[in-house]
Amino acid sequence: MFKSIYLPITRRATRRPRRRFLQTTGWLAFALCVPAVFAADSPPATGEPLRVGVSPVFPPMVFKQGKELVGVEVDMARSLGEYLGRPVVFVEVPWKDQIAALTAKRTDIIMSSMSITESRRFVLNFSQPYFVIGQLALVRREDKNKYLMGFPMDLKGAIGVIPATTGEFLIQRDYPKTKRLACKDGEAGAQALIRKKAELFFADSTLVWYLAGMHAGDGLAVAPMALSEEQLAWAVRKTDDALLASVNTFITQARKNGTFLKVFQRWTSVGN
Repeated sequence: MFKSIYLPITRRATRRPRRRFLQTTGWLAFALCVPAVFAADSPPATGEPLRVGVSPVFPPMVFKQGKELVGVEVDMARSLGEYLGRPVVFVEVPWKDQIAALTAKRTDIIMSSMSITESRRFVLNFSQPYFVIGQLALVRREDKNKYLMGFPMDLKGAIGVIPATTGEFLIQRDYPKTKRLACKDGEAGAQALIRKKAELFFADSTLVWYLAGMHAGDGLAVAPMALSEEQLAWAVRKTDDALLASVNTFITQARKNGTFLKVFQRWTSVGN
């Protein structure tokens, strides 16, 4: 059985290779608890709708199967709504517009694989983190061994990124002279590698591992070293102190009673 733990991290994202991060947490750094169902003791959802901002381009966290929104974040949003006694309304927002939609009060909370960064803290209030990830690179399998010891100071060729994500920020900061290829989602990044339009595709470790599994037959793999360590959390407006407190209580209870584990087991292999 895969054994993993929730590892809160206080260090900022860094470009140094993180072998220990990959060995001890991988992309499933998580609190494993006894499974339980939150809804059993929850009041009926009769309150004001909870408008949840999602960008369905980050499988297995939030994506679409056909026309249906699915994934870890979608299930957790529904559990949060049950806990709050509020019906959930999902509002699809382009990733680059998530913060603007929240501050303009078009949404109440962002639950879309958002990592905590210092710049985002200036305009948002983050919940306590619920997941530890890293920025990983998807590569062609024949190139995997090039990055056994990390990434060189000068990355050659185009680097695929999803615009306005932490991955793009890190590449822009650490490799300002490297050509960046904007990819609308992870699948576009994978196709850029397959067609040799990009040398690497950087994204959240959850997305990169998902793409590596989906495209193993196409010769794609995960580079062995992480570019960073980050915490995922949910974001609310600076003025929504009551909602933030309720969300933090929900996260604490969801770890203890196994709601998180139940959801992650559905969408990943954790605990199986």
